Amino acid sequence: MGRWRPPPEKSSPYITAEGAAALKTWLTDLWKLRRGEVVPALSAAAAEGDRSENAEYIYRKKQLGEIDRKIRYLSKRLDEIEVVDRTPPQQDRVFFGAWVGIEDEQGIAAEYRIVGADETDAARALISVDSPLARALLGRSVDDEVQVSLPEKSVLYTITSIRYERH
Repeated sequence: MGRWRPPPEKSSPYITAEGAAALKTWLTDLWKLRRGEVVPALSAAAAEGDRSENAEYIYRKKQLGEIDRKIRYLSKRLDEIEVVDRTPPQQDRVFFGAWVGIEDEQGIAAEYRIVGADETDAARALISVDSPLARALLGRSVDDEVQVSLPEKSVLYTITSIRYERH
C-alpha cells in the first residue's frame, strides 16, 4: 500500500516567451529523439523471448513509461500556460519577468529574475513567481523593504534595482 499524499498546489500559469519555447523544444525532443530511440529498442527486447526475465525489456518498458509521463505532463502544461511577453507599463515596480536587485541586512547583494514555475533555475538566478521571495517582491519599488519568511528564519531585504529586458 502506498503512502497517500495530498495533491500539490497548482502553480501559476505564467511563463516567459523563452520558457514556453524551451518547453515546446523539450516536448519535441521527447517525441522525436528519446521516444524514437526507445520504441525500437523495446520492440527488439520483446522479440528476444520470455519478457518476465528479460532485463532489457523491463528497463525499456520503464523508460518508455517515464518518457510518456513527461510527454503527458508537458502537453497538458502547454495548454494551461499563459505567455507573458510584454513589459509592464510601470517599469519602476516589480512584476513578472523583472530582474530584481536585492540586498539583505548584512549587505549581501543578489539579483533574481521572477519567472514561471516551469522555468526556475537557481544557477541562473531564475526564481518562481510562486516562491516566498517573489511573492514578497511583487508590486514593490526600489528602496522598498520586504520581510521574507524562510523555513529557517525571517530575512529583511531592500530592493536596490528593477529592470526589464527588451523583447
